[in-house]
Amino acid sequence: MTTYIVLINWTEQGAKNVRDSPKRLDAAKKLLGDMGGSFKSFYLTMGECDMVAIVEAPDDAVLARFALMLATGGNVKTRTLKAFPEFAYREIISSLG
Repeated sequence: MTTYIVLINWTEQGAKNVRDSPKRLDAAKKLLGDMGGSFKSFYLTMGECDMVAIVEAPDDAVLARFALMLATGGNVKTRTLKAFPEFAYREIISSLG
């Protein structure tokens, strides 16, 4: 499984319907689960992003499909970062020679 960090901001529509946000999160967790992935952690945040999720998915295509499906709801905008765990980081750096 690949790990991704998803930075999430409410759209104007999402902010207007913020009380429904927990239900939308539950639906997103189910959607990703049905696609073979999972939420590892989720945070309401202060600052540049409204929320941050750490998720796992089988591959980039699954995560891209998930992000696009979230976008169709019109409640959030996302930015996704592919995350490399420490062991991969060390392998990548050591491969530099």
